[in-house]
Amino acid sequence: MPGSSSPETNVIQFRAAEQLVEAHDPRGAITLLDSVLEEHPDHAGARLLRARAYFLQARLTSAEAEFGWVLEREPDNAFAHFAMGRTLKRADRSEEAKKHFKIAAALNPRPDFVEAAGFDTFEPPPPGTPLGN
Repeated sequence: MPGSSSPETNVIQFRAAEQLVEAHDPRGAITLLDSVLEEHPDHAGARLLRARAYFLQARLTSAEAEFGWVLEREPDNAFAHFAMGRTLKRADRSEEAKKHFKIAAALNPRPDFVEAAGFDTFEPPPPGTPLGN
């Protein structure tokens, strides 16, 4: 029932879920995140973490849905674009993945994002340039 846990409990559950994802225990993380999201369905960080856990479980449809939810609300989230790209690539949808990898690299030219986008080096586009083309 929403509102039944204290804010402190939700923070503890979220932090524990982060540790479980890092320890490659996605099932445990999802269990904790489900209860956090039951009370806070618009918590983008919890949704992003649950998407990562789904990805670790190879539940690609669920991961794609969660990453998509985050990107609808945070279209400038470079990590979410990168993770969506990885999810789509793993689902043998490489052409769709390329768009997200390129957007991730444009938003944040981290070496792993740039490499995934297929660029040797990368200079971000000038401000106002449409992304994803």
